[in-house]
Amino acid sequence: MDFIAGAIGGICGVAVGYPLDTVKVRIQTEPKYTGIWQCVQDMYRQERVRGFYRGLSLPVCTVSLVSSLSFGTYHHCLAHICRFRYGSADAKPARTDITLSGFISGLVRVFLTSPTEVAKVRLQTQTQAQAQTQAQAQMRRRSSASVAVAPPLCLAPSAGPVPGPRYRGPLHCLATVAREEGLRGLYKGSSALLFRDGHSFATYFLSYSILCEWLTRTGHSQPDVLGVLMAGGCAGVLAWAVATPMDVIKSRLQADGQGQRRYRGLLHCVVTSVREEGPRVLFKGLTLNCCRAFPVNMVVFVTYEAALRLTRSLLE
Repeated sequence: MDFIAGAIGGICGVAVGYPLDTVKVRIQTEPKYTGIWQCVQDMYRQERVRGFYRGLSLPVCTVSLVSSLSFGTYHHCLAHICRFRYGSADAKPARTDITLSGFISGLVRVFLTSPTEVAKVRLQTQTQAQAQTQAQAQMRRRSSASVAVAPPLCLAPSAGPVPGPRYRGPLHCLATVAREEGLRGLYKGSSALLFRDGHSFATYFLSYSILCEWLTRTGHSQPDVLGVLMAGGCAGVLAWAVATPMDVIKSRLQADGQGQRRYRGLLHCVVTSVREEGPRVLFKGLTLNCCRAFPVNMVVFVTYEAALRLTRSLLE
């Protein structure tokens, strides 16, 4: 039941939050963007609405599996811990039990999400990478033209066809990365992803559990719909608040394969980013992450709880 409800909640969540996720990735990977509204305006001017949904098809196809795995792993780990410590899976867990179960669920999901994240980030950022490649080619042509002496009445060389996008879609992106960079390319940035998801999911489930306790009225075992919405939204904000630094590094490592590679690994990416842009770079996209996390996780948890109650009633 937890796996089914988690899958339904995950799909609803990604449908709500994907456009802001695209903006977040652009802000984190492209230094020219200094604010959310500037990024939104630039994306809309160059790519229209379609640009905000680049790479959406793969997350929609995989998010049900990933979300199902996250929620299912969390509840199964919690049940096993309670059975081991208290003798019953239905015993009330301590906060350390919830934290440990959330941490494990965050680690487990990385093995599925890393290739998806690589494809998503590459598709979300390939327009800016293509523009940089074209600019470099134009500079080389101008440089060679200034050195060469053109004969009289000679026509200027044509600029040539504008190259199309490197990746035609999520599956083509994954196949290209696997062919050019090997299996390691599909798991690029997974070290940062492990750091991000481990402690963020521990925070996620712990804060949701605590907030549900606070928002449950006396004489009831669970909060009402409004309580679930508030608890889910706040839990998502807290989780992204602690996840953003590693999310920035993850995005930069995964986008690094589209041109000349800048980063040798996790630590080199952190040091280089902080040296070039200051410590504030680790919190790029924090405001956007928190703004996106509240409605997304409101939808995720209220859908999850509703699906869980529906499946239980059907089974009974």
